Amino acid sequence: MKKLELKTVVCSCSYDELSDEQKALVDRAKQATACSYSPYSHFAVGAAVLLDNGQVLTGANQENAAYPSGLCAERTVMFYANAQYPDTPVRALAVACFTGGHFTRRPGSPCGNCRQVLLETEHRFGRDMQILLYGEDEIYIFASARSLLPHCFVDDDLKG
Repeated sequence: MKKLELKTVVCSCSYDELSDEQKALVDRAKQATACSYSPYSHFAVGAAVLLDNGQVLTGANQENAAYPSGLCAERTVMFYANAQYPDTPVRALAVACFTGGHFTRRPGSPCGNCRQVLLETEHRFGRDMQILLYGEDEIYIFASARSLLPHCFVDDDLKG
């Protein structure tokens, strides 16, 4: 038996250390939390994607009394981006979480389902998308969706 070790590099920074483009994307994700429908969890999540053509699209989590019927902000915006711009790669994604009257101190992180959708979009276009996870105290920056899901399943795995 051999032991495999997976490592992920995450940059941690303050809002002021972001580039202007990154700040604008984070701001749009924060604004998108206002569009959340989260009467059950009271945990609003906003996401914003920057497409390769310069377009910025946003989405927010949408809950339902039958929990599996809801949808996370990351998948909401990613599916919208892929449906409206099917040939345009995603350059970056920002996520922000709002609860109890303020943004979370620590960055929120995409669930497993969202990570898989992000990975599929990245794989589909053959290029990495930067992931920015906003928190009031710090922001995490991942170089790619693959770095969020290092031991992943993609279409190449279906080929045996």
